[in-house]
Amino acid sequence: MSNNKNFVSEPRVILIGAGIMSATLGVMMKELVPDLTIEIFERLDRAAAESSDAWNNAGTGHSAFCELNYTPELPDGTIEISKAVKIAEAFEISKQFWAYLINNNKLSLPDAFIRSVPHMSFVKGEKDVHFLRKRYDALTRCHLFNGMQYSEDPVMLAKWVPLIMEGRSNAEPVAATCMELGTDVNFGALTRCMFDYLIKAGGVNVHFGQEVRRLDQESDGRWRVRLKDMETGERREVKSNFVFIGAGGGALGLLKKSGIPEGKGFGGFPVSGQWLVCNNPEIIERHHAKVYGKASVGAPPMSVPHLDTRIINNQKALLFGPYAGFSTKFLKQGSYFDLPKSIHLSNLKPMLYAGARNLELTKYLIDQVRQSPEDRLEALQEYYPNAHLEDWDLEIAGQRVQIIKKDVALGGILEFGTEVVSAADGTIAALLGASPGASTAVSIMITLLSRCFPDRFHSEATQTRIRQMIPSYGRSLAENEQLLEEIRTFTSSVLGLQSVESKL
Repeated sequence: MSNNKNFVSEPRVILIGAGIMSATLGVMMKELVPDLTIEIFERLDRAAAESSDAWNNAGTGHSAFCELNYTPELPDGTIEISKAVKIAEAFEISKQFWAYLINNNKLSLPDAFIRSVPHMSFVKGEKDVHFLRKRYDALTRCHLFNGMQYSEDPVMLAKWVPLIMEGRSNAEPVAATCMELGTDVNFGALTRCMFDYLIKAGGVNVHFGQEVRRLDQESDGRWRVRLKDMETGERREVKSNFVFIGAGGGALGLLKKSGIPEGKGFGGFPVSGQWLVCNNPEIIERHHAKVYGKASVGAPPMSVPHLDTRIINNQKALLFGPYAGFSTKFLKQGSYFDLPKSIHLSNLKPMLYAGARNLELTKYLIDQVRQSPEDRLEALQEYYPNAHLEDWDLEIAGQRVQIIKKDVALGGILEFGTEVVSAADGTIAALLGASPGASTAVSIMITLLSRCFPDRFHSEATQTRIRQMIPSYGRSLAENEQLLEEIRTFTSSVLGLQSVESKL
């Protein structure tokens, strides 16, 4: 994908950041308004180079099948599944949109970015086994989780995940759930496929090495975006009716530069990560699943440990982690001044209050930063008892920025998730936060479109067009089992995934 130097000085839409969010919004808008002109600006030299990159992103098609942090245990002992249901349904919506694009020859072959990989949860110890059993019972009451299997039998678990069971003592109780309908998604490949389509569709230009320096709203409501060429230092301006800030960890700083009142009070807490990546082909071939466990006390959701089968550039890989860390950067290729520069009078109080209530998280991150190779190996051996250090290499993962926002009762709270922040007039919007963002990108962008373009979005023509792209749109997959079966059969066929009827 080459850098287009031909700027449209007054496009109808500007997208800042060339990641999965901008790609998804750009494709949806282009499908709804084919003659739309869009300019896309990215500070790096290629698309999907930050959080959307395969090595920076967790890569799980987040469906809440295996992520235990999406199903917390309440004080009364019950399992809360509402977030899991919402995420599972959102991922089904994303798959429908991707299937539509493939069916209409707008994307390359599906195996370039999505494959079937079972999703599993694994726990040990009486307390966690009891939790997982209750979680299984709660989730399987909802048909979104039909097909989930549960076992406490070491023989069965050894068939599902031999690496995890070999060398493990039989004295300690273990349990696992397995969903064969899980997926592995290369969001970097998907993002680049989407940008290729946008360029071919016409009226869309992608510019790399362009840093947004200022955002100012004019009296007529349009936005003036001031840019700097990272290579030549050249500066120029572009005006637009609508701006979307999809710059990952960089979105918070740009939102502040916009000056919209809706952006006041937001802060960010950066969390970095590292992976242990297996370098032994024999070990890689013996594991085929995404196996999630329980997070340590105080750990952020992105640090939930997992032994993770990945397919990157058509090569099978095996990762363990991520090990959390702390950096004041908001982007992997950002500045160490990102965090201090993000602190203003409007968000100082929320950040101080949130920090005071998350001391366990601070201690956890400090402990993670201080880990030795032997410490990391010990954490891996909790999941793979026979692991040896020479079979694993340490790699740097992506950077995440968790949301800190005002709270009337608490002063400020740290949130783990994503949030759309938009101006009252709908002319600018930003996406803040992290996981499970990429997997739920389509649902997020539907929300954004409805909020920023309410009249056009709710027109009969637009609603009809959205239903063509997302057949279940306007109907609840969580409440309609037959519809879910029909949708899953369709998307599995088009995307080349494990069929609904398949069994382990």
